[in-house]
Amino acid sequence: MGGCISTSSQSTCSSAGNGEAVSSSSCLGMGLCGRKRSKRTFSDHVATLQHLSSIPNRIFMNGKSRSSCTFTQQGRKGINQDAMIVWEDFMEDEVTFCGVFDGHGPHGHLVARRVRDALPLKLLSFLNSCQTKEVGASGACGNGDLKSEGIEDEKDDSVEDKISSLWREVFLKSFKAMDKELRSHPNVDCFCSGSTAVTIVKQGSNLFMGNIGDSRAIMGSKDINDALIAIQLTVDLKPDLPREAERIKRCKGRVFALQDEPEVPRVWLPFDDAPGLAMARAFGDFCLKEYGVISVPEFTHLTLTDKDQFIVMASDGVWDVLSNEEVVDIVSTAPSRASAARVLVESAAREWKLKYPTSKMDDCAVVCLFLDGKMDTESDYDEQGFSSVTIQSNHSGAAMESDDGQISEPSFQRNMTVRSSEENDSLRRLPVEAIPTVGSVLTEDQNWSGLEGVTRVNSLVQLPRFSEERPNS
Repeated sequence: MGGCISTSSQSTCSSAGNGEAVSSSSCLGMGLCGRKRSKRTFSDHVATLQHLSSIPNRIFMNGKSRSSCTFTQQGRKGINQDAMIVWEDFMEDEVTFCGVFDGHGPHGHLVARRVRDALPLKLLSFLNSCQTKEVGASGACGNGDLKSEGIEDEKDDSVEDKISSLWREVFLKSFKAMDKELRSHPNVDCFCSGSTAVTIVKQGSNLFMGNIGDSRAIMGSKDINDALIAIQLTVDLKPDLPREAERIKRCKGRVFALQDEPEVPRVWLPFDDAPGLAMARAFGDFCLKEYGVISVPEFTHLTLTDKDQFIVMASDGVWDVLSNEEVVDIVSTAPSRASAARVLVESAAREWKLKYPTSKMDDCAVVCLFLDGKMDTESDYDEQGFSSVTIQSNHSGAAMESDDGQISEPSFQRNMTVRSSEENDSLRRLPVEAIPTVGSVLTEDQNWSGLEGVTRVNSLVQLPRFSEERPNS
């Protein structure tokens, strides 16, 4: 990789602090010194939340792009609370942003869609801000290619570390700003509603990932024998992870499992058996933010190789019934690449009926990103029953995509997102097992699936009922 990050003296960035609107600039390309700039950059269009639908190469409903396909299907619990996005040419031609967001709670669908729309802009905004700050400290980017200047190859590692550190800072700041925006959002109540997020920025052979919650990303890659294997890229951040449980307990939150679902630890308020959140990190859920639930992402930087074939990102509706290996096998054997996401969701739906016939299927959202950048021909795509443009799901009409208060508020009627108080009274709790020290480190081969062999449960058990006086804790 090159030496430092390219910038432009003419770059502008409005609302850089919160990322709500980003004006175009060539510095957002994150291109490296000595490398010729791509013809198309983010400066080709102005990105605001009001104009996102007109941005080219950005899909957020069922469809395909040059190197990916997406599909979501509503479950049987009410409105589809999953959201997804693929944004090609995110900063320049070789940069792609992908994300899957799984909402929960009465307003979870609004939270997931808001995060889907706003988080990428915040990443752009903070990237621009960090680049501008770095250039101001180190001078203009004009050193050309590092190797051509006689710098040893071993110093490339420090450049990689520098790029990784920059993206880590960008992800951390963007997630923090996103959660801050949700807290003060005038039209979306996030007190007992929230969303997961698994996000990826692919820049050439570099993969930068930020993850909160239990949506997951995996990769299909070839081993030394050219056999396709599954590599889990993210950890499901559930309350049973030792480090997560320790943090929650330090913050006076409680972690325990209900008797009828002993393998599903949940997060509870210190003074009420609510809300029973089945994840340790999430956007929103502000009733638990003082008690250990955070929105700080797990950041990962991975360098891709020629062995790596594709990436699958999906909400937990898929992972609850399919293993990583099964997902890789389904995607690799799909009739066409353009149909891979749809075939995967349909396979998950069949597994729901077979494994949990008495349970209501969860929403499913899938993004398949093919790392060689190739897709099927238009004729192959048409044969699968799609059109060549982004397809809108029957379960997510245009009227449901607005989160600015122009749609009717969701009711609090039973839709399997919450249980009634009568049901909750009949449930007992089980204490979580002894928690190791904070210094416990997860090994790379640990697979915290969280729900193996367990019927799919709701992300929340019930809404908390706060009284005027809360007991001191």
